[in-house]
Amino acid sequence: MNPSEFDILISAAAGMEAQRAALDVAAHNVAAAETTSDGAAFARLVPRFATSAPSDDEGDDPNVPIRFVGTAVERGVDADAVTEMVAVLNAERAYEANASVFDLGKRLAERTIDLERP
Repeated sequence: MNPSEFDILISAAAGMEAQRAALDVAAHNVAAAETTSDGAAFARLVPRFATSAPSDDEGDDPNVPIRFVGTAVERGVDADAVTEMVAVLNAERAYEANASVFDLGKRLAERTIDLERP
């Protein structure tokens, strides 16, 4: 099956949703790091992601959108507010990249519709 403009939109939207969830987790970690007392450890959460299962007998498709499935507690890692802020920046950049891809897919879909008009 050939990818279409709509597949681009679906993948980009899934990426934006996953990064929004990663931002939420990182924001939680920043708050937890700021509220712990002098170097005390906190239960750092990390986002967990998975690809969606194929909807039919197409087999495993490496281009299936990713989705947020929850969080896991990361133990034995010394993290602080700076580390968590870096995670926020990384998630923000990834979200912006997915938003750019979504915008491109939207423009491609609009152009395709325009070409098909009489």
